[in-house]
Amino acid sequence: MAADLGELLVPYMPTIRVPRTGDRVFKSECAFSYDSPESEGGLYVCMNTFLGFGREHVERHYRKTGQSVYIHLKRHIKEKPTGAAGGAIPRRRNGKVFLDLELNCDFNGDEYVCEDEAKLVIFPDHFEIPLPNIEELPALVTIACDAVLNAASAYKKQEPDSWEEEIQVSKHARSLRQQDNGVRIPPSGWKCQKCEMKENLWLNLSDGAVLCGKWFFDGAGGNGHALDHFKDTNFPLAVKLDNITPDIADIYSFDEEEAVLDPQISEHLQHFGIDMIQMQWDGTENGHHNTNNMRPRVSEWEVIQESGMKLKAVYGSGFTGIKNLGNSCYLGTTMQVLFSIPEFQRAYVGNLQRIYDYSPLDPSTDFSTQMAKLGHGLLSGMYSKPPMKSELIEQVTKEEYKHQPKGISPKMFKALVSNGHPEFSSNRQQDAHKFFLHLINLVERNSVGLENPNDAFRYLVEERVQCCQTQKVRYTQKVDYLMQLPAAIEAASNREELIVYEAKRNEAEENMRAPPEPVRARIPFTACLQAFMEPENVPDFWSSELQAKSTGVKTSRFASFPEYLVVQIKKFTFGVDWVPKKVDLSIDIPDFLDLSRLRGTGLQAGEQELPDLTPPIVLPEDTRDNSMNSSDSPEIDESAAMQLAEMGFPLEACRKAVYYTGNMGPEMAFNWIIAHMEEPDFAEPLALPNFMEPGPSVASPGLAATPLDNQPPEESIAILTSMGFPPRHTVQALKATNNNLERALDWIFTHTEREEEEETSDALSDMADTTEPNDNAFSNANTHSNSTLPPDQDASGPRIKDGPGRYELFAFISHMGASTMSGHYVCHIKKEGRWVIFNDHKVCLSERPPKDLGYIYFYRRLSCS
Repeated sequence: MAADLGELLVPYMPTIRVPRTGDRVFKSECAFSYDSPESEGGLYVCMNTFLGFGREHVERHYRKTGQSVYIHLKRHIKEKPTGAAGGAIPRRRNGKVFLDLELNCDFNGDEYVCEDEAKLVIFPDHFEIPLPNIEELPALVTIACDAVLNAASAYKKQEPDSWEEEIQVSKHARSLRQQDNGVRIPPSGWKCQKCEMKENLWLNLSDGAVLCGKWFFDGAGGNGHALDHFKDTNFPLAVKLDNITPDIADIYSFDEEEAVLDPQISEHLQHFGIDMIQMQWDGTENGHHNTNNMRPRVSEWEVIQESGMKLKAVYGSGFTGIKNLGNSCYLGTTMQVLFSIPEFQRAYVGNLQRIYDYSPLDPSTDFSTQMAKLGHGLLSGMYSKPPMKSELIEQVTKEEYKHQPKGISPKMFKALVSNGHPEFSSNRQQDAHKFFLHLINLVERNSVGLENPNDAFRYLVEERVQCCQTQKVRYTQKVDYLMQLPAAIEAASNREELIVYEAKRNEAEENMRAPPEPVRARIPFTACLQAFMEPENVPDFWSSELQAKSTGVKTSRFASFPEYLVVQIKKFTFGVDWVPKKVDLSIDIPDFLDLSRLRGTGLQAGEQELPDLTPPIVLPEDTRDNSMNSSDSPEIDESAAMQLAEMGFPLEACRKAVYYTGNMGPEMAFNWIIAHMEEPDFAEPLALPNFMEPGPSVASPGLAATPLDNQPPEESIAILTSMGFPPRHTVQALKATNNNLERALDWIFTHTEREEEEETSDALSDMADTTEPNDNAFSNANTHSNSTLPPDQDASGPRIKDGPGRYELFAFISHMGASTMSGHYVCHIKKEGRWVIFNDHKVCLSERPPKDLGYIYFYRRLSCS
């Protein structure tokens, strides 16, 4: 028999590989679906590429690559026999088979047992060889199989700072001794016990000492008194006070010199009067309970998650949850909303078979494939099946229905879209607003063919800047995807109540007492719209009329209205520690919105335009004296750049920020970083233009905004045209990629199908000037009667879907917590006339959608009646 198996495998031996260092073995997730070893058909792992495939997709990989040998993994989860002893985790019959394979199902470990099965399968005949089979298989095959079965998770093979890196449990956590000294920590008003610092404070979990830190754990510093306290007392663990939420806390071990986990953190905090689960601070004074206990986040958490209500779970297509991978709810909520939009459904799920058929050999690295996979997982209903209700069927299929998958686990998708990103590749909580713009940029880069789902969000902003000295104006347009709406705190309807609360809170802080019950600002939505329309001062405006700096006033209006309007409420401000902190407010968000009065009007009668001149480039004195081709470095305040770099931003990006803000200090440079961090060349070294070339603009139009008058450099156009590409197509490619030559070349190859369409569009552009925009037809940026595009803007401009500015709310994303760096996200989506709450893998009908507490709102255009 051994000889027979050896002869059978001889033709396939050259294709069987042993995983090397750096190889990722995907044995928990299919590359095209969310099938796993726990799925009905199990998972097939290719013995050459180490990619995993469900039963439905393994044939496709075999046909495309010719790879014939796979390991078939199957995990059976069964109920323990009556009387079987319980355990802390499910018992595995073949424990070594699936080493390091995480469990995907939710079940009680005391009641169920795992049985793992592995086979070597040879295609196309599906010949199966049970494993382990050391005596009968060739040595190379045995070594390869053993290496695959014992390989670590594919997501743990990434760089050390990747999102899958796991913080370890502290060796002191379970044996920590806490002093019974009666210390109770108030909910605010903290100060370092050895200095006056109020930021970056750490609570020692042994004696309750509140002291300042000195490590750059979150960009903040201190005087190091927490570390000094450890040296004096050897009390090893401390928790950061302002980052405690019901589900997470930042813990540091001075002895182990690293961030750690404490499985008993809830009990350790309770010792000092902090109820982590409810975020209730049970402070006591002189032995009596304080009746002014503050619960700063519990009300928000309860209201947004609709806690305490009997929510009805829903299942099926469009009601599939997304598992939280650990602070990944910002991703899950964003993707739930995007795939509720028909344009995204059509672009990826509607083209599923075409995308899969033309996917690369490694589909785990292809954006379109992973988007199609995620969309299909959410919309197919395959991973959202209801439990059986019939009592008879329940007895027969008891084991089966209890293990229906509860949502999908987007590990492969997150690894791809976060690859190389300094924030999203970490395992920390992130800003859903930033991730939305990041994904929009990824869709834009990877859109192939005629349909780009971003067209539904894209719109034009008209910016009017008036020189205060000459009264002359300049109109420009930019592309944007999201409307940022100011939170008009000054217009709060309960303003007097807020003033009284603030006075009481300040008094409580000074006297180290528990603060009063918090007061949430109630703001009319109309006030936020009015604040958006208010003129904005531009202090360093360069007046082309005066040929000098002046003071300007800027207003923004819609030059076009998108099909889907995304509105972000600017709830977050930056504290003194540079951490985004949320303002507690409630806004009466309308279900129906009419923004028609915000449409721009262009140059008006009686207005005079500023001359179309480019500001001169100011170079350091020593550079001015040299020739035009001088390679001397520009003058940069390196101390300001290093201060920003210590916050975690790339050094080259910090140097550019300091330079482009005229060495005006780290605060101005920080604002530049926030506005430009989504640009593809954000972290590339500073490259100065020649004297005759226009310099980059200091003012940014926004994270995902693109100026319309960025004419590419002539030399870049010449390089691409010399390669045989049409001049107009090269200009379009450079504009779409921010004048990046490498990306422009890739853009040309992936957008060849659009050339013929654009030539046809040119022939029809004159006709378009005489027609009104509508909901169902594409309108080019320069075809609208109110457009004020530069004269040289051609039909290759941004594609928009202009129409009326009347909208209906259909989804919103809500954030719970004090900062975008912590907390939790959920989303509500209106489906079939009912609001549905998506809270990680849990999907239920909403009883009371908290529209007034949302963070990002999604509106769809109302059809013309």
